[in-house]
Amino acid sequence: MPAKIISPSIITAAGNKPKKIEEFIGRVNSKTDAVSIARMTSPSGWVEPGQRPEFDEYTVVIKGLLRVKTEKEIIDVKSGEAVITKKGEWVQYSTPGPEGAEYIAVCLPAFSPDIVHRDS
Repeated sequence: MPAKIISPSIITAAGNKPKKIEEFIGRVNSKTDAVSIARMTSPSGWVEPGQRPEFDEYTVVIKGLLRVKTEKEIIDVKSGEAVITKKGEWVQYSTPGPEGAEYIAVCLPAFSPDIVHRDS
């Protein structure tokens, strides 16, 4: 039977500035551990700690610029573009552009603080 999601849960974000995470589907809002789908809104200058997650992450940028830093490269993902990061790879996200960024993140399996493995 279909399950309608009326509204997202607001999740506390890691990073140097406040970032809004609206989890529509995931461990918190829908009690789904197979996948999480969230809308992120982060301000200009936001940076989160690096991480080595146990999930693949599929990200579509709706507005602004998302910077994805890996151990080998820096990838700037602009509005209308997407990026895929694989589990086990070290990655760090930031929004250095003047307007910050709005993006949709899909994590398989669902995001959890226990499996993201952020840098200290």
